[in-house]
Amino acid sequence: MVAASSLYEMLGERSEGELARIKSYVVSEEVLSELAKGLKLDEYILLGKGEEQSGGRAKKAILADAAEALIGAYFLDSGFDAAFRFVRALIEPEIGKVLQNRHHKDYKTLLQEYAQKYYKSYPLYHLTKRTGPDHDRTFWVSCEVAGVEYGPLSGKNKKEAEQNSAQAAYDAIVERGGLEAARLLKIES
Repeated sequence: MVAASSLYEMLGERSEGELARIKSYVVSEEVLSELAKGLKLDEYILLGKGEEQSGGRAKKAILADAAEALIGAYFLDSGFDAAFRFVRALIEPEIGKVLQNRHHKDYKTLLQEYAQKYYKSYPLYHLTKRTGPDHDRTFWVSCEVAGVEYGPLSGKNKKEAEQNSAQAAYDAIVERGGLEAARLLKIES
């Protein structure tokens, strides 16, 4: 609510779609986990032995959940107005990063929007393999757009591998002149 309210107040002249994209970035797991690290929440999280041993203090999902829990606790302890000011102070710099195009991009969303607009289709993601032991897996995912496959690329979880694959597809398609140019590049290489 704070993100939506702040964005509307700061950028009310922008389209609803643009505000929604900025909001989705500002409240994303990526941003919340970084905010948690900045607040040093990773030093105070109580973890089970297995999670501790597998690097739980550095996991984005756990850190993002800790940030949300802190915000909820602050709201319960100090009320809406104090929590609003606290959250706004945390997210305003992140909004600034988006406006200056210095933020981490969500390539899955960018690719999906592009594919829908120009090809009337959706990207398809295929898990091609998993490597490593259970506590330290690497996932390999390829991305298919309008019949052309990109990847596979790896990540420490499926979401990260999908993002990496989507970025490769997006870069190949959008930044190199569209799907036909990307097809030619695939054929030549």
